[in-house]
Amino acid sequence: MKTKQYVIIGNSAAAIGCVEGIRQLDKAGAVTIVSREPHHTYSRPLISYLLGGKTDRQRMRYRDADFYETHGVRPLLGHTALSLDPAQKTVALDDGQVLPYDKLLVATGSVPFVPPMEGLDLVSKKFTFLSLDDADALADAVTADSRVLIVGAGLIGLKCAEGLSGRAGSLTVVDLAPQILPSVLDERAAALVQAHIERQGVRLLLSVSAARFEDGAAHLTDGSTVPFDVLVLAVGVRPNVSPAREAGATAGRGLITDEYMRTNLPDVYAAGDCTESFDITSGERKPLALLPNAYLQGETAGLHMAGGGKPFCTAMPMNAVGFWDLHIVSAGSYTGNAYVQCEEGHYRKLVCRDNLLQGFILIGDVLRAGIYTALIRDRVPLDTIDFELIKDKPGLIAFSRRDRQKKLGVKPA
Repeated sequence: MKTKQYVIIGNSAAAIGCVEGIRQLDKAGAVTIVSREPHHTYSRPLISYLLGGKTDRQRMRYRDADFYETHGVRPLLGHTALSLDPAQKTVALDDGQVLPYDKLLVATGSVPFVPPMEGLDLVSKKFTFLSLDDADALADAVTADSRVLIVGAGLIGLKCAEGLSGRAGSLTVVDLAPQILPSVLDERAAALVQAHIERQGVRLLLSVSAARFEDGAAHLTDGSTVPFDVLVLAVGVRPNVSPAREAGATAGRGLITDEYMRTNLPDVYAAGDCTESFDITSGERKPLALLPNAYLQGETAGLHMAGGGKPFCTAMPMNAVGFWDLHIVSAGSYTGNAYVQCEEGHYRKLVCRDNLLQGFILIGDVLRAGIYTALIRDRVPLDTIDFELIKDKPGLIAFSRRDRQKKLGVKPA
């Protein structure tokens, strides 16, 4: 029987999920990972902690140092996949190699989105903040006297600010939106987190953006000027759909797949931040650049590439993040009837619609977030549990005895 040739373009959560999915069913197939980054697989969300000195390269690894060896993977790191040929079932690399495949996964992730801004080409010290190399470059550029301007008050921009806190002279964050974290928090929660961040010495300028740059100064849309030594562009990311789209893969904002992560190209799969997902809480297809979804999509693809597996149909927005020891967990969508608790340093919002929990925001006390996440992901009808108890004290006791036994892996008596 011919040994299968698996090729994976990418080296982050979706790629690792794919390797582990393949190896559950196929121990002998040849697996090759191609990654434009030269590094061992690492956890991208940890780059701000590396920048802030709270972790190191060893602890940033997404898997152990011997992962490639123990899983029989040939890593081609520091190489870019330039094109793929679905007819010949090959991938062409930047060094001239042509890799044949039986099954291919595209897990190319996201790329920073930098909108056209007047004078940006005049700025000598400008950076994005999405990769380990970005964090290294910023660490080299910033000194104790540096005035840092960050454009973007989303997750990337604010985590960058936290990473630079204590190693830069001043930090200013600007964003055109009227609140921070607009894709994650509602207005009330955002105000709570904003106050916490400002107490750390970060200057937040909202409802304003950069109209024009010179080297060392940003002229804002409200007529003010912000001087800076280092500029970080954290406006957002876009799915990296190349080279799959050029080869004929269907793409909207991201690559389009079915529930087994198959694209429209034969034997070509896609997973992670480069794809669009069906959000079970909103009913919309959209990019969900989230590590847990990426891993599960990759694992689903790997299992199916190896001849088995089950569909992945439970994607949803989900974030678990902290800023200066203030912890935040959110998931789902926020359209529906809301139950809100707000106390000093703590916030809880649960959103229900059609007898289902559709979303939540927790700030401060996040220990039981998994209960709410399970309710959303499993589409548990609220009239089958004690939801009044779960509002304030989430726990398995609110479920029926049969459901508790199922969740704990206990066979009913």
